[in-house]
Amino acid sequence: MKLPVIKQLTQFIEDNDEDFVLETIETLENLTEVPSLKDEELDVIGELISNMYGAIEVHKMVKDGTPKKEALNTFMSRVLGSIDK
Repeated sequence: MKLPVIKQLTQFIEDNDEDFVLETIETLENLTEVPSLKDEELDVIGELISNMYGAIEVHKMVKDGTPKKEALNTFMSRVLGSIDK
């Protein structure tokens, strides 16, 4: 996951609507079922999906009253904490 990408997507959600990102996730998830995709292509799609889910989580925290910077840092700390375990 990349913080700048999540930050950009979070801003996109604020400016537009969460539904755009959710529909994009569905589309990308559907693409992963193409049998001819290479592992590298699947990795890129997976990374995009992860960043989009991350942005949705950050957006939910912001909607619940957490300042955006704090929400981003909290989310990334949670991700890094889960990797370390």
